[in-house]
Amino acid sequence: MNQVSLAILAIVGGVFLAMQGGLNAHLGVLLKNPLLASVVAFCSSSIFAIALVFLSGKNFPMAITLKQIPIYLWFTGGLFSVLGISLYYYTIPKLGISTMISFGLFGQLAFSVFAGHFGWLNLPLEPISLKRGLGLIAMIFGILLINIK
Repeated sequence: MNQVSLAILAIVGGVFLAMQGGLNAHLGVLLKNPLLASVVAFCSSSIFAIALVFLSGKNFPMAITLKQIPIYLWFTGGLFSVLGISLYYYTIPKLGISTMISFGLFGQLAFSVFAGHFGWLNLPLEPISLKRGLGLIAMIFGILLINIK
């Protein structure tokens, strides 16, 4: 797949994340419990993911492969996912979706720049450059422009 196709898929993924954030934040307001909305979202997500795994027709990993995966990798992604998503559901009704998403994207971008620079989480090294630093600064100005009332 070429870079343009991948960029389009990433943008569509971002749209879907914003949509699910708005929908599930509303669910959390109606339930009066953003954590319960997270439970509902993760349960329904699990059902869809399981269905897609079976429909994809790909082979399942061998037992030897599963044993080689560090135990923390089975749980930490889910922990950070539920914490991050629950914070989205909690803050979207209070801040508004554009404000919350702009702050959330900044957090993701800032972390990813440092994680890439230092190779955290076994990620490929992507040294911080002047362009990346200017990109972060531009993002800060963008957030200010989105949020100045």
